[in-house]
Amino acid sequence: MPEHHLSTQFDSELNGVSTRVMEMGGLVESQIRTAVYALAQFSVEAADQVTETEPRVNAMEVDIDKELSSIIARRQPTARDLRLLIAISKTTANLERAGDEAQKIARMVRSIISSGAARNLPSSELRIAADLASGLLRKALDAFARLDINIAVSILKEDDAIDKEFDGFVRKLITYMMEDPRTISSSLDLLFVAKAIERIGDHAKNIAEFIIYVVKGADVRHTSMESIESVVR
Repeated sequence: MPEHHLSTQFDSELNGVSTRVMEMGGLVESQIRTAVYALAQFSVEAADQVTETEPRVNAMEVDIDKELSSIIARRQPTARDLRLLIAISKTTANLERAGDEAQKIARMVRSIISSGAARNLPSSELRIAADLASGLLRKALDAFARLDINIAVSILKEDDAIDKEFDGFVRKLITYMMEDPRTISSSLDLLFVAKAIERIGDHAKNIAEFIIYVVKGADVRHTSMESIESVVR
């Protein structure tokens, strides 16, 4: 990921911390896949696996932040190097939060199962959005590893699809609850699952924005797509 510097030790440190971010990303991806499986199969065992992984994700975020602080203090980087280190810190924070969303899905799945209403809920419709969000996060990590701004821009566009899936599902779920008020409690759990999936997509979008920040030095948050495309040209 990083460019070569006069100090090979600095290159080694940057490569090392970048590798740790990818490892953390892989762990969070695994959490999300397991959470989606728990939702699809209404599996308590899979939901428990997600929860058991959470302390490892949190510990990795803390370790990476310590490593970043050490590099900044010793190397006093400037320009793109400093932007990269800041982006890595923000990326690990977003990965940790994506892991939190996976844990939230697992918690809601357990609640739905305990209510006894699992098979009567339209949960299958959430799997499309869940697959989109999981795939978007994987794509964002791949783009971050290569600092590929073209893929980053495509991720920003694709996040809209997840938002549309969420909005459509909310409308269907409201209709479902109106038709069968007995399912309101479990349906609200499912609504929290849908929101967690949408937030995973948002974290992937954030990582894509960090890529543009590193490469172009531009903060494109809250910026129109037209303006973003003009920045990356």
